Amino acid sequence: MTAPVDLLASYWTISGGNPHTDREYSPYDFKDRVEAVARAGFRGFGIWHADLEHVQEKYTLREMRRILDDNGIRYVELEFLTDWFLDGERKKQSDIRKRMLFEAAEILHAYHVKVGDFFQEKCPIDRLVESFATLCREAARHGTKIGFELMPFAMLRTLSETLTMVRGAGEPNGGIAFDMWHIAKLGIPYDEVARVPREYVVSVELNDGTFQAPWSLHEDTINHRRLCGEGEFDVKGFIRCLQTIGYPGPWGIEVLSEELRRQPLEQVVPRAFATTMAQFR
Repeated sequence: MTAPVDLLASYWTISGGNPHTDREYSPYDFKDRVEAVARAGFRGFGIWHADLEHVQEKYTLREMRRILDDNGIRYVELEFLTDWFLDGERKKQSDIRKRMLFEAAEILHAYHVKVGDFFQEKCPIDRLVESFATLCREAARHGTKIGFELMPFAMLRTLSETLTMVRGAGEPNGGIAFDMWHIAKLGIPYDEVARVPREYVVSVELNDGTFQAPWSLHEDTINHRRLCGEGEFDVKGFIRCLQTIGYPGPWGIEVLSEELRRQPLEQVVPRAFATTMAQFR
């Protein structure tokens, strides 16, 4: 018997928010979004930190949890924490965001919290190991996992370095968040991913795109991703790779796309679900 496929509607795919601006929060009501993804068949829901703050202007965390439960949402993904390995004012601001995310994680029963870096900060590996271990231990007290998102913009840009940090931390609730986009852009072969022990895989996100683009990598990343099956990536092969090592899901669908942001919620959500689910057939 084939195991059911649980898909998670990652925040940027369906929110309509504008990344790296002062309008990162969704223009759509939280309840409307949750109901839309549930109707389409999703069992997971993603929330970005700026949206989490914005939503709480109308709903308490417990009201948010009730809406998620009423719509059969089993997996909640929270993101994004940066600067957790630094010192000074940036670390102080990171700690403020961390407390908000961890409080929400406990009440919303978040499956995991995504962390990373966008600025290729320089940091000794020993410091990263210690900081990641501390972060994971604190997350465990709130009942959630920590997934480090490997990407070209982070302080760690190879799978080997990332595994060194995760192994060194040695915390059972800490691991890697694999976003197919970043794996493709970093040129990491699937067989390298397939050698990662299952216990180090916290989450997986699917998407599609082109290997070459006329604009910058940053522009490509936040505005030109594509839904699964609509680009050049071997999405089915990536899924098989993760299934081989025993990853059971949920499977996120994260597509940052200027085109999708212009489309209404009721159009984007079922399209995202259908194109992603088609990769499993």
